[in-house]
Amino acid sequence: MSAVEPSAEHYDVIVIGAGAVGENVADYASRSGARAAIVEAELVGGECSYWACMPSKALLRSGHALRAARRVAGSREAASGQIDVDAVLARRTTFTSNWEDDGQVEWLASVGVDLIRGRARLTGRGEIEVDGRRYTARAVALATGSAPVLPDVPGLDGVGAWGTREATSADRIPPRLIVIGGGVAGTELAFAFAALGSQVTLVSRSGLLTSEEPFVGDLVAEALEELGGDVRIGASPARVDRDGDGIVTVELDDGTAIHAEELLVATGRRPHTDGLGLEELGLSANPEVDDTMLVRGTDWLYAVGDVNGRAPLTHQGKYQARAAGGAIAARLAGDPVDDAEWGRHVASADHAAVPHVVFTDPEVASVGLTEAAARDAGIDVDAVEHDLGAIAGAALHADGYSGRAKLVIDRARRIIIGATFVGQDTAELVHAATIAIVGEVTIERLRHAVPSYPTISEVWLRLLEAYN
Repeated sequence: MSAVEPSAEHYDVIVIGAGAVGENVADYASRSGARAAIVEAELVGGECSYWACMPSKALLRSGHALRAARRVAGSREAASGQIDVDAVLARRTTFTSNWEDDGQVEWLASVGVDLIRGRARLTGRGEIEVDGRRYTARAVALATGSAPVLPDVPGLDGVGAWGTREATSADRIPPRLIVIGGGVAGTELAFAFAALGSQVTLVSRSGLLTSEEPFVGDLVAEALEELGGDVRIGASPARVDRDGDGIVTVELDDGTAIHAEELLVATGRRPHTDGLGLEELGLSANPEVDDTMLVRGTDWLYAVGDVNGRAPLTHQGKYQARAAGGAIAARLAGDPVDDAEWGRHVASADHAAVPHVVFTDPEVASVGLTEAAARDAGIDVDAVEHDLGAIAGAALHADGYSGRAKLVIDRARRIIIGATFVGQDTAELVHAATIAIVGEVTIERLRHAVPSYPTISEVWLRLLEAYN
């Protein structure tokens, strides 16, 4: 499909940003008859497809599979070889389509969405400019994602540090890698590179995965150390340098220094609104939206996905996009908008039931509120935990299985409002908890949801028994 190149063109909706979120906004709006275009300055498919979700999980998966085989007698003896790094990198590259977006461009054409190549800027109500060309629309949706936040460390900007893009697209594995940041990206990539042969040192000022239940960071740090990683908690980089031989030195504020061939900085992200022209239109650079993703104070501008800061996860952004695309189409057609709580055109789950998985080993899968967050919100809660290793299905799944599960229960309403699972393959447990939270299923009714035996899901039975 060739890019659209008119001097001026009018659409029903223009979406700025052709990542997974923007694609879904345009698709769901066009399904209802809206004429849609999407603007992209880089690759159609966006961050998740080429530099985040897909390549990072591909880098992690081979190590996970090998360690899983080694945790079971019989397969352990067969899995005695070393990981094939070149094969892992090649498999990773297949998931990025070699950083080419032909397939995604073809998909846009197949659903009738026009592609405009270039960098967009808002110039007025329903008006954008892309590389000097003007386009107008009845509605505009921002789906520009997020950008990395770098710490203010002397010397950092001069050493050629990796961000997550450089790490997930790397064509070699450095002998030593320093990772700054104990969030999701930092911990996942620390596991990936440790499994692929790097001597990894992870530095985090406040701990690993600190937004999770307290036991999560401890279990993940212990596992990374078992994999050969060096976890430095409570330290911060004070200065960074790279010498003439290419070796990076990170001086920490505790007086120690670390040396490595590469440095990865993964210290968080922020909404990516630079250069969009929001301030010139009297709008905030951090747009606040209602549950249909309409920017407050406007009736034509939407902000969907990471750019609105509500729930910066790909699956949650796509959920928002489905709601927003439908709401845009309904408003353009003069049809009713189903914007009541849990309605078709709202993203109500952003407030109560955001599931996420950290693909470390053990995996961390959680949804809803932690116990601390619930108490901070003034909710009277009970909490119950259970050792996943004591579940028969887990013991069959892996010899010496180690993990933990926790439920947070609203005492007054008798419903689950938070759940956390840590252990091998616990990613597949979290959707049941998500359904229970969204459906507000009472504890009494959940007792009738009988888990199959012997599976790891039997932990639900044990948690409910412990609560009773």
